[in-house]
Parts: sequence; structure tokens; C-alpha cells
Amino acid sequence: MPRRFAVLFALISPILFAAPAFARSPAPAATAWNLLVDDFLDHELFPSNPTIATHTGVHDYDAKLEDLSSAGIAKHIAILKKFEARTMAFDPKGLTSMDAADREMLLSAIRSTLLSLEVIRGWEKDPDTYSSGAAGSVYVIMSRKFAAPDERLRSVVSREKEFPRYFASARANLKNVPRIYTEIALEQLPGTIGFFEKDVPAAFVDAKDSATKAAFSDSNAAAITTLREYEKWLRTDLLPRSNGDFRIGADVFSKKLLYDDMVITPLDRLLEIGMADLHKNQAEFQRVAKEIDSGKPATEVLAELQSMHPPPGELLQTFRNTFDGLIAFINGRHIITLPSDRRPTLQETPPFLRATTMASMDTPGPFEKVATEAYFNVTLPARDDSPEEVAGLMAGFNVGTITSTSVHEAFPGHFTQYLCEQRAPSRLRRVLAANTNVEGWAHYTEQMMLDEGYAQPGTGAKDLRESRLIHLGQLQDALLRDARFIAGIQMHRGKFTLDQSREFFVKEGFQSPKIAEIETKRGTSDPTYLYYTLGKLQIMKLRDDVRKKQGAAFSLGKFHDDFMSQGYPPIAIVRRALLGDDSPTL
Repeated sequence: MPRRFAVLFALISPILFAAPAFARSPAPAATAWNLLVDDFLDHELFPSNPTIATHTGVHDYDAKLEDLSSAGIAKHIAILKKFEARTMAFDPKGLTSMDAADREMLLSAIRSTLLSLEVIRGWEKDPDTYSSGAAGSVYVIMSRKFAAPDERLRSVVSREKEFPRYFASARANLKNVPRIYTEIALEQLPGTIGFFEKDVPAAFVDAKDSATKAAFSDSNAAAITTLREYEKWLRTDLLPRSNGDFRIGADVFSKKLLYDDMVITPLDRLLEIGMADLHKNQAEFQRVAKEIDSGKPATEVLAELQSMHPPPGELLQTFRNTFDGLIAFINGRHIITLPSDRRPTLQETPPFLRATTMASMDTPGPFEKVATEAYFNVTLPARDDSPEEVAGLMAGFNVGTITSTSVHEAFPGHFTQYLCEQRAPSRLRRVLAANTNVEGWAHYTEQMMLDEGYAQPGTGAKDLRESRLIHLGQLQDALLRDARFIAGIQMHRGKFTLDQSREFFVKEGFQSPKIAEIETKRGTSDPTYLYYTLGKLQIMKLRDDVRKKQGAAFSLGKFHDDFMSQGYPPIAIVRRALLGDDSPTL
């Protein structure tokens, strides 16, 4: 999914627990805590991040754009530190266990943001922060009809008028930029400019107010000019001096894992865990490939699988065609309680996300009441891609990975999480999220669905051969996430070069060179994208531990509903709620 909006989503289902954690807290403590949370969200998070506010469904800041000037960043840091001190000073003893856990989550979220702003400093190192950020600020207004076209178009005009200031901050801030970051920004900018030239005007064809339309014509033309000037500046000025280091280092990597996901496992131990899962999935891949064709090596079976994909023009419909079978299986086997019969809308990935994204789920924010469209984004080949590039991209959408991607993004993955969202136990848990929960759940469901019998002949597959190919595709996706696990750690502590990372994705992760390129680029700016496999393994251990505790009373469907009832906290917090202890997550 297109996160850094990941912190926006929290999902929940209707299970209520009898544990003491959910006893009513003393009113004064609960009231004071809720006031602190509301103060943080309403006077820090949303005002400082207008694009996030719009996406969340808070429309008080739709006419504003982020202030990424050095003075704006300094102000943001100062406010965060005040909230960190207030949260630290809040005595958790008078709170319920759930609210006390929310206090831990808020502290971690504040510290993660401070780490990003003060230490990692993407605003100073990543030019794509600005160009894709500008596009994203308009996309969240145009993609959902939460207000009349004229009203939303006026917000677009207001944001576009801020572009000169916004990109002036970029020129002033960017220094010690890694070359790969400038290259990614340059790769995406033609599509981003095309987005403003074609997609944005097309989204507001129903606007009627002539003054607003005239203002948009001027602001959009100026926005395009600003983006073209920025592209020229990147190419002629910034790129030649882009000699910075994208690596965040082992210490910062560990702190990021701690703050984002409450993971305290040392990196060397994490690497051992990731390698063990990689080797397990490689062995299973070899076994399944032999079942498909015992006369060919696994690499040839994989090549055959990667060639088995629909034409690019039929890819979106192919994904749509998976929904009926997935929903029927989930309901028939009581995998999880689906709160409604809604489905997401398939569309091509927005241009400012395609350089580092194959597929994603863009769901409405937790407070959006009007525009509830959910978009399943799929990256299609670009018009100027060579035949080899098209084949490399489409290899990632083969008959097997299409199934696992639909499971991951839609049923019972991210879209199902969104459907459960309204039942979150607290306002904070509808906004803050741990990636090991968000992406860990979605990745966990890929294997879980097959383990429970999906894609057997008659349920998702027409025959045994197709069933095995789907299993092979699921394993290929698992190996992709394993490769992310290893590459992220190794790149950011200086053990892998970019070329070694690409090679690892191909040789050990069984990915095409095109996918390896996309994944390596992503890992430079998303260092802890090990959270897919890490979260999956944490959830599997939690499931096994709950099964042991409950014995014959264990129900997989109830476990999944119970899991969803917690929102999106780190798995350590979910364990505490479901097991009543602080036992290890791995």
C-alpha cells in the first residue's frame, strides 16, 4: 500500500474481551488521557501534516500544504518534544491496560517522527519527498469526492499556489543527497508532471464555478512550470553533486525498529531469523517446483511461471476476477468476519508512486465519512518501456502472484482490515499503526489462506497443476519479502552495495531483474521493510501460542477477529491483550 500513509490506518473487529484490560478506568485519568490524545492529533499531527489530515478524513486543512522549510521543521520538532514530555509525565497507573498501551504507542510514534526529522533527515536528503509530496497533496483531494467539485478544486488551487514556497524549501534544504534518491525523483517526475497535465484537470471536469476554474487554470499551469523547473534543477544542479549516503546505520536502524514496531531483537539475530525463513521458503519452492515438473530445475519452472501472466491490458480485470472466489472461501471457512460485501476499485498506480511500488491498497482515512472509495493500485508497464522491461514487470504478476497479491491487498488483507476499521477501541488506534501489524497481517494471510485450503482444485484453481503454480507464486512472494528482510538490514549497515542487493533479489529471492531494481530502490528509503516477514512470523507465533493456551476451544476465525479487535498496534501489544503476558514475539 502507498504508505508513508501507513500510520493513518487502524482496523478492528467486533470481538469484546473479558480481560481486566478492558475494565472501565477511573474517569479523571481516562478523561485526561483522551484530552491529551485529542490535543496531539488536533493540534500537532493534523495541522503539521495537511496532506495526512485530508487523507485521514479531517478536512480542516485541505487548503494548506506542509511547511518543510527549515524553520517549519524546527517548529514541528519543538512541538513534538513538548508532547513527548507531556506523555512521559502522564502517570499510566490510573489507566486501563489498553490506554496504557496507547500511551506507549504515542510515545513511540513521537520518537519515531523525531528520529526521522532529526537524524534520518529525509527532508534534507530525498528530493522525491517534495515532488511526490506535492503530487500526493493534490491526489488526496482529487481521488475521493468528499465535497463538491468546486470546493475541492478551490483546495487544489490553494495547495498549488504554495508550490513555489514548497520547492524553494527543497532547494534550500537538500544537501548530502544520495545519488539514488535524485535518480528516483528524476525517474518519477515525468509521470508526476503528466499527472498535473492530464489527470488533475480530468478529475475536475464537473467543476462549474468559472472563477474557480480560471484560478485552477492559472495555478495548475504554474504548478507544472514549477515541477519542470525542479526537474531541470535536479538534473543539472543536484544530480552532479549527489554524493551522499542513503545508509542510516545499524544503531539508527535498531532505534527505528524499536520506535515503529517495539522490536528489541538485535540485528544479527534478526538476520539469522530472516535467513532461516528464506532458506525454508527456498526449500519449499524447490519441492513444489519438482511437483510441477520433475524434469526441470526450479529456475526453469520459475521462468515458465513468470511467463504465465495476462496481457497488461487485462491485468486489472484479472485481479477483479479473484474477488468472488476469495470472499466465498473466507465466508465458507469462517476465516474472518467480513463486516460488509464492499469491494475495492482497481486502478493504475498513480505516477508519483510507480517507481517503487508494484501494487498497493489506498483506503479511505479512518475519519472520512463521505468519500469511502478504496483503490487497489496496480503498476502497469509504462508506454516507453522496452519489451524486456514489460516482460520483467509482468513477471511479477503471474498466475501465482496475482492470487497472493489479491489476498494481500484485498481479501482478507488490507481492504478487509479497512472494513473492520470503525470498531477500533480508541481514536489513537484508528490513526497510529505499526507496519509489523499492517503489512505483517497482509503477508501472513497469503500463506494462511493456502494453508487453509484455498487454491485447491475447485476453490481458486481449476486443476492440481494450477494449484501448485499458485502455491509457487505465493512462495515467490514470500521470498520477495525474505529478500527485503535481508537486503534492508545489509544495505543500511553497509554490508550490501546496491548491485549486491539487486543480485540478492534475483538469485536468492527468485525475482526478475526489473523487480530487483524496484525493490532495491525502495529499500534505500524504506530501510525497515523487513516488517512484512517480521510481522508475519510474529503473528504466526502468536496464533500458535493462543492455540496452545486455548486447546480444543481454539477457533482460527475467532483468533483473526480478536486480532483485528486491537487495531494496528505493535504485535507485542496484541500479545499482551490476547495472552495476558509480555512473552517474546519471536
